[in-house]
Parts: sequence; C-alpha cells; structure tokens
Amino acid sequence: MMGFGVSPCCTKPRNYNPAFSQPLVFFLIQKFLQVGESKSARCDDLKSLKERKCDEVKIENPRGEVTILKNKPVTVRVGNVKPKLNEITQIQPQKLSLKLRSGEPQTFKLKFKRAEDYPIDLYYLMDLSFSMKDDLENVKNLGTDLMKEMKKITSDFRIGFGSFVEKTVMPYISTTPAKLLNPCSGNQNCTSPFSYKNVLNLTDDGDKFNNLVSQQQISGNLDSPEGGFDAIMQVAVCEEQIGWRNVTRLLVFSTDAGFHFAGDGKLGGIVLPNDGKCHLENNFYTMSHYYDYPSIAHLVQKLGDHNIQTIFAVTEEFQPVYKELKNLIPKSAVGTLSSNSSNVIKLIIDAYNSLSSEVILENTKLPEGVFLSYKSFCKNNVVGTGDNGRKCSNISIGDEVEFEISVTSQKCPSNGKPETINIKLPGFSEFVEVVLNFICDCDCAATGVPNSPECNKGSGTLECGACKCNEGQIGQFCECSQDEVQTNDMDANCRKDNGTDICSNNGECVCGTCICKKRENPAEVYSGKYCDCDNFNCDRSNNKLCGGHGRCECRKCICDANYTGNACECSMDSSTCLAKNGQECNGRGKCECGVCKCSDSKFQGPTCELCPTCPGVCTEHKDCVQCLAFKTGEKKDTCQQECTKYKLEKVTERERLPQPTDEPIPRAICKERDENDCWFYFTLAVQEDDTKQVHVLEKPECPAGPDIIPIVAGVVAGIVMIGLALLLIWKLLMIIHDRREFAKFEKEKMNAIWDTGENPIYKSAVTTVVNPKYEGK
Repeated sequence: MMGFGVSPCCTKPRNYNPAFSQPLVFFLIQKFLQVGESKSARCDDLKSLKERKCDEVKIENPRGEVTILKNKPVTVRVGNVKPKLNEITQIQPQKLSLKLRSGEPQTFKLKFKRAEDYPIDLYYLMDLSFSMKDDLENVKNLGTDLMKEMKKITSDFRIGFGSFVEKTVMPYISTTPAKLLNPCSGNQNCTSPFSYKNVLNLTDDGDKFNNLVSQQQISGNLDSPEGGFDAIMQVAVCEEQIGWRNVTRLLVFSTDAGFHFAGDGKLGGIVLPNDGKCHLENNFYTMSHYYDYPSIAHLVQKLGDHNIQTIFAVTEEFQPVYKELKNLIPKSAVGTLSSNSSNVIKLIIDAYNSLSSEVILENTKLPEGVFLSYKSFCKNNVVGTGDNGRKCSNISIGDEVEFEISVTSQKCPSNGKPETINIKLPGFSEFVEVVLNFICDCDCAATGVPNSPECNKGSGTLECGACKCNEGQIGQFCECSQDEVQTNDMDANCRKDNGTDICSNNGECVCGTCICKKRENPAEVYSGKYCDCDNFNCDRSNNKLCGGHGRCECRKCICDANYTGNACECSMDSSTCLAKNGQECNGRGKCECGVCKCSDSKFQGPTCELCPTCPGVCTEHKDCVQCLAFKTGEKKDTCQQECTKYKLEKVTERERLPQPTDEPIPRAICKERDENDCWFYFTLAVQEDDTKQVHVLEKPECPAGPDIIPIVAGVVAGIVMIGLALLLIWKLLMIIHDRREFAKFEKEKMNAIWDTGENPIYKSAVTTVVNPKYEGK
C-alpha cells in the first residue's frame, strides 16, 4: 500500500479471521472491485468509498495529529528577580511531533514573548582606512558612553571591538617596503595595512574598550571599496575568539566606503572561494591573501546561522548602497553616520530598537513535497497572512504575540523516514524543533498474514484485505506464475470478440484477466472485463461531461432526474419557459429542454414574449383611450361601437398613475401624442375577462406657443451682428491691402538709383563762346 496513504482504504472487517476460506477474500476484493480494476482502486477518498458501497467498518482511514513534546512556558519576570540566562524562554512550545497524511494539513500555534532585561552582546567593527581618521577620535570614548546608554535597556551588556582595512596584496594596497610600513603619504604616521584584526573580545568593561581603542592607529589602502566582508565573515564564524554568548548578538559595521565581494579577489590573483571558516591567529585574519571575499549570500547564511543582527553605520554618500544590502540580509538595519561618527551612540540605540521590535519566523529547508503556511496574531488585533503571516512589528518588552503554522505534505518521502525541521526567529537563539512523521500505509499493513492460504495456498501475504504476492507470483490471488503469463491461451481470454487488441489496448493481461491501466487523473478509470469501458468518454454539453447532470458509465451518460438527452443536456423542467402571464412560452410556442421554441416567427425571446414587428400595446389602444377620455381622435365618432370592454378612470397627477409593481396583473405605462401635438399619459392592464383597465391623466400636456418678441429681437440682433462683423472684416482687409501697397512703394523707392549731381534734362541759360583769335591781351 506504499504511496496510497493519501486515501482511505477499503479493507477487511474488524473481526476478520485468517481461518476463513478463500470465498471471504473473494468477497473482500472481488465484490468491491469492478471487473478489470487493480487492487489500488481500493484506496480512494472517503466519500467515493461510501458511494461504492464499502462498509464503514471495512474502511481504514488514518488521521494526522500534532503532539507537543516540550512545552516550557515563556518567561514571566516576577519582581526584581532576574532569571538565569539558561532559564529564559521566549518561544513556546519548543518541540513538536507531527503525523502527516498526504493532503491533510496539521496546524499548531507558537507563542512569542519578548523577555525583559535580555542580555546583549555588541561588537563594533570599524573601518580604519585613512578616510576614517576623524571618526576614530570619537569612537575612543564609545565604550563607557555606550555602556551607560545600554544599561537602560539591559543590565547584562558586553561590548567588543575590531577593525579592518583591505587584503594585503596588490592592487588593494601598495606592496613596496616603505608603504607596507607606513601606507600613508606625507608626514602622516599610519600603521601597517591588515585585513581584519580582533582588537577586543566581548567584555563588560567599558574602560578597557576605551583604552584599547585609543591605542589604535589609522592605516591606508589604494582603492575606495574596503575589505569589510572578510571582517564580517570572521566575526560571525569565530564565536570562541570573539566571545559570543547565546544571547542577542549585534554587529555594528562602521565605514565611509563601499565593499568588495566575491569575484573581486581575481584582481589580486585570488581565485579560491571563501570557505566560511575561522582563520584568526593572534587576533589577525591570516588567509586574506588566499581566499576570495565572501558573497552576499554566503554572509546571509553565516549571519543567520549564528543569529547575528547587523547594523550598518555608514555615511550619507553610501546610504543607497547599504540600503540595498539591507534588503538582502534579514534582521539588519542602516543608519546614517555623521562625517566624524559623533552620532554613533544614538544610531546604535535607534537601530537596536528597530530590530528588536520586529519578530520574523523562518524555517530550515523543507523535505520535498512539504509546505508551510503562516498566520500571525500581532498587537492591536492585527492579523497577517501570506508573507505578512511570518512577522509581527512594534513589539515592546513584555508583549506577547502568536503565530499559527500549518504543515501540509503532498506526498510521502522516498525513504518513508521521519524528517526534522526547525522554525527559528532571526536574531534570537531559540528555535522550535518539529519532527515530521509521514503516514504512507494503512494501519492494517502492519498486521498482514504472510503465506496466507487465501492467496493461492500461501503464494502471498494477505494485507489489508488483498493479496500481496510473493516474488514470482502474480494475479489477484497470486494464482499465476510469471513464467505463465505470456501464453497464448491466457491472452485469448483478454481479447474481446476474438479481436487482435489485448484488453482493448487499455490494460494488460495478467493470468487471463485484464488489469486496466491507470490514468493521471484518478477520477478517470477504465473498467470492464476487457477494459472496454470508461467513465470519461461520454458526450459533453457546455464543455461538461454529461452536461454536469449525470454520470458516465461505459461511455454512456446516465442522466439525473429531470434531465434527458445523449449528454443529459435537455432539462425536463418547464419553469424556465413560463411567461409573465403564467402561460408556457406565452401560448406561442413549445418548451423543449427548458427552452421555448416559438411557433410564430414574429415572436421571440426566452418566453416568446418579444415581437419587434408588432404594434405596441400603447399604440394599439391609443385611439380608444383618446376618444373615451377626451372625445377626440380618429375614433371619436365610432367610440361607443369600437371601444368596448374598457374601464377608464381619470387621475389628476402623473404620480397617481398605477405602477407595474403595484398589482400582480401586468400593466403597461404609455405616453402618446394627439393631433394637437399634446402628450397624454395612461396605464393599461388587461384583466382575465379581457377587460382593459385604464388610468389616464385627465389633462394632456400641450407645448406652450412660441414667444414672438424674443424671436424677432434675436433675429434683428443677429442681422446687426452679422453686418458689423462683415464691416469689420472689410475694414481689416482694406488696412492690410493699404499696408502692402505702402510697403511695396517703400521697397521700390529704396531700389531706385538717382543722380543727385546733375539733372540730365537741365539746360543752362548761359552760352559761353571762345574767340579763337583772342590771345589774351
């Protein structure tokens, strides 16, 4: 029965006795199974088994359960008595065992309460490259000042200090002998470069912190990004050297630059990936030249494994970079560091309060096919689901929140062995251990009868009411040997009507009996002696098998009551064909399969009540209502003869006209126009004796005559305005024309060439004659 734990099993009676003969087994197996069905068909959902007449006393239906193995209450502080560290409990329960049946979720609750006066370890990791020179001066008194502030939060606080610069190879630092001794230029006195140095283990002595930090010197490197990731990795994995306790762990990372990460080591010829192990000797990281920088994912893993919460204290310039990094590292925060680190204490306090006020649940890797869902019940009755179901925010000291966790297994593991997962809170050392036990067999599988006489005289084990054959034997009762199953005589029993197809190509012949194939959809099955029947190849209607109103048996629909047709598509219920007047199809058609087939082509609609080409009710009765109410209209002279069976009543206001919803009789609301263009309103209802009940508004609504004076005034004003507009247009055109002519004249004037020295047509009045004989004497 391995692999069928998802479904209940139809098995042997509770009072089963192995001494019973084979007919009992035949009853258990053969009577329940259809011809051609395999033994696995005995496992199904509970409803299906009952529908197939499996007696409830024969049904094995194992259920999952939750068992709490360790349930120590969360710590409640009494008075001023401080509990010991190993006695503090913030999460309850601590260990559970779950029995999981495929597809059936098991749910349990976790309680979390933030403990008062919980111890804190804080390690300050500082960039000591030259650009952090002024910051070092302010950090030298950090120990006692921070100790004083943190004592307000917890009485058990320890602080440590470490520093980093860069890998000690080119091109990160200069490797010339002089620069290795003093990497700074000018008269600056700097210490030799290093990758990471653990200056002070975690201690509760603030003065010692101040003394050791005051002895530190600035160093230097060549490139802007620093080797901070190397330092973070060593701080995380070197627990003993740093002195981490199993308490709240905070790592403050202070820098004014970016960071190198995995792959950047190739610039210095370093290609070996970071191994994530501790390499501190004499408090110095000694393998920076050998291993590459760690990747972000590697850091996330190690920080999570060691429950370290990171606070990035960086300058304004690098805020965007480290905020992106914060999104990748759970339980981390980013604070803006002033240019000289003067605000570092406030930054640490604010970041700690932010981190400690949020609780997030995480789980270790889940076995294949296992899924978890979370639901949170936080402060102020805030309920979270989905991703928000993993966390609660704004939690103060002493607050208590709950989480509801559902575990679902979709399949049994291949080895069937129990699996263990842990649910933990990043930043906290406590976790919940959950042991998963998978239900993959019915209980009766453990009480099988080996070599049972009911299984062909001991050829198999009688297990859960069916024979599980020994090696070399097959068949429903293990009655055949594997060496005999391919004989022609046996195959002949599996061919329908002496055809060529064995088991209709839908199964295999085992011991002369067809065992039908299984389909991917367990609801679809082949059946029959020759596997020639199935329950999924029947006619469909509206894309539903048997129209959704029947069941498919051997490729034929067996319809539910009040349905007929090959695909059970025809409803025998005529209520959908009733018109408003209570008649079937309005008396103008027949009801077929719940739909009206109108006999008169003029009528249409679901109940043959619509007639687009027919005159309306109002138009049909307009003339009679007009002559009866107002003595006008086309029938005013023949009103008494043609307009009989009318019961007319006048009303003074339109609001008093009866509405269609006021009475059970269908009523039409009408608005018609008479020969004087006046509107008259009435309602009409035809009673069972064909009497027309009419309510009519006693005064027609006639349009008022036109007001002559405004019309004449408007026409005159329009003519005047048009005349003025035409005059203005003419005047504008004339101005434009004159300006163009003037401009043309000016242009010709400028282009003309005038001889201002002498007029060519001028003739002087004086004539000078020279005497040729005159010698000037």
